[in-house]
Amino acid sequence: MICVLCKLCVRTSKLFDSALAVVLHRHRPLGHVRRWRHPPVYRPLVDLLTIKERHVIITYRLDRATIQELCTQLEPDLMSAIRHPTGIPPQVQVLSVLHFLASGSFQTTVAIASGMSQPMFSNILSRVLSALLKHMRSYIVFPQVEDLPTVKGDSGYPNLSWLLTPVRNPRTRAEGRYNEAHGRTRRVIERTFGLLKARFQCLHMTGGSLFYSPKKVCQIIVACCMLHNLALRRQVPFLQEDGPDGGVVAAVEPVDSEEEEAEEEDIDNRNSVIQ
Repeated sequence: MICVLCKLCVRTSKLFDSALAVVLHRHRPLGHVRRWRHPPVYRPLVDLLTIKERHVIITYRLDRATIQELCTQLEPDLMSAIRHPTGIPPQVQVLSVLHFLASGSFQTTVAIASGMSQPMFSNILSRVLSALLKHMRSYIVFPQVEDLPTVKGDSGYPNLSWLLTPVRNPRTRAEGRYNEAHGRTRRVIERTFGLLKARFQCLHMTGGSLFYSPKKVCQIIVACCMLHNLALRRQVPFLQEDGPDGGVVAAVEPVDSEEEEAEEEDIDNRNSVIQ
């Protein structure tokens, strides 16, 4: 008797479950389609060890050893971005930002080359810049006030007690020699700016414009100066794709007189617009 009742209860339970399933199926909203979850597909990330040394310098403006040292320094600040096993490793974050600064390309182009989306790269750019700027004093050393009593500027600035500018329309030999010495000193600064913009195309006109907030632009400029000093400190050669001698570019490019005259004309035009 007990066995018969047990079988009857089990059969009743099965019928109840089937009826409940039918009722739930009928009460599903119209247009409901059951979607099957597919495993996520991730694009391959860049691997520094699989790239030749020359191509590393051309793409990232630093050699492999310097990049690895930089990644080790920034890793504590970049590890917080990895919330799950599929997070972007710190080395890939640093490489993607170095590629962006060196090439001057759009974020979408750099993101595709690095194996990530553009919104993700945008967040990584801000994160890497912030982590890099924490070590600014290790790469940029400002002269002391006693070592630099005066500052040199072009003719677009006023001549002050602490700011030395060229003499307009020199009349004496002393004023002429002063302008010559001032020009030689300023040419060194202009060549430094030219080399900085050639190394990091994001600062050059050919690389487009930095369509960011003034704060973000300042961060990018300071970061490029830090990386430029790091490259000089580690004696990283300056290479490019179409260099005339196998990719090596001269560290200091000469400035001819025509460029100086054109620059002076640009300064005069700027002053006339300001006035």
